[in-house]
Amino acid sequence: MSDGQTHTPTSILLPTVSWTPACGDVAAQLGSEDELLIIHDTEDDPVTDRERFPENVRLVPAGDPVGCSGKANAIAAGMEAANHDRLVWTDDDFYHPPDWLDKLRRDYADYGPTTELPAFVGQDPLAILLEPIYVLGGTLGTYVGDHAWGGAVIFDRSDLDEAGFLSELRQTISDDGLLGEHTDVTSVRRVRKVPMGGSLRQTLERHVRFNKIFATHDPGVAKLSFGALTAVLVGCLFFPFLAVGLTAVTAGVYAAFGVRRASLLLAVPALIAAVPLGVYGFTRDTFIWAGRRYRWRSKFDVEAVDE
Repeated sequence: MSDGQTHTPTSILLPTVSWTPACGDVAAQLGSEDELLIIHDTEDDPVTDRERFPENVRLVPAGDPVGCSGKANAIAAGMEAANHDRLVWTDDDFYHPPDWLDKLRRDYADYGPTTELPAFVGQDPLAILLEPIYVLGGTLGTYVGDHAWGGAVIFDRSDLDEAGFLSELRQTISDDGLLGEHTDVTSVRRVRKVPMGGSLRQTLERHVRFNKIFATHDPGVAKLSFGALTAVLVGCLFFPFLAVGLTAVTAGVYAAFGVRRASLLLAVPALIAAVPLGVYGFTRDTFIWAGRRYRWRSKFDVEAVDE
C-alpha cells in the first residue's frame, strides 16, 4: 500500500455491478487518504451483497441512466460523490498490478492528465480475428492521437469545466470520448490487456459501439480511416506484396507496444472482415452495452430502448 501522506489524495472511480479481482487489486493500492468508489446501478446488484469492504472503499449507487449510457451515468455519479479533486477512472475487467496507481500518479506529475493504453484480447473466434484491427486502431490510435481511455486515466477537476462536462456526460454514450473533448490528455506507452467478446453477439455489439463512438467524436477521421482501410484492402487483393507489408507493419506495432499475440498473423483476414463490419457498424440503428440497448442519434441524443 502507498503512503497516503506522500501524494495528492486521489479518488478512484470504478463502475461495476459485482466485486471482481480488479476491485481488490485497486483497493490494495490505496493510501490512507485515498478512496475507491465502487459505482453500481441499484441495490439489486450483486456487489451490494458483499458484507465487508476494504478500508477507504465505498459503494455509490448511480441509479438507472436516463438519456445517457450506464457507464456515463456511473462516472457522473462517481465524480459528484468523490471527495477529492484528483480523479482516476478505471474498469473492472483487467489486471491492475501493485504499482498501477503509483505509476499513474507519477504520470500526472510529469504530464498532467494521462492515459494508459488498452490491448483488446479476443475471447471468441471473431474477437480473435479482429485483434489486429483493435491493436492498430485502439492501441496505436489511442497512443498517436492522445485519446483518453476510460480504463486507466488520471486528471484533476481543475483540468476541465466540471459543471459543463457533467451536464454533457449525462446526455451521451462515451465517457472517455467526451473527456478527450474537455481536456488534453497525454498517452503513455503502457498497455493493459483487456478481454474482448466471449460470443459472436458480444463481439458484434462491441464493434458497433466502437464504430459509433469513433464516428460521433471524430467523424472526419472516421471517414478518412474507413476510406484508407478500404483502399488498403483493395491494394492487398490486387498486389499480394502489400499483404506481406501490412502483416510486417502490424507485427512491428505489436512489438512496439509489447503485445505478444499470434493474432498479428491475421492482419489481412482481419482487414477483410473489418470493411463489411465497419459498414454494418455505421448503419446499425441500435447496439447493446452491458445489458442495455441504446439508440444513439447524435452526440447528445441518447435513448435507452427496452429489449
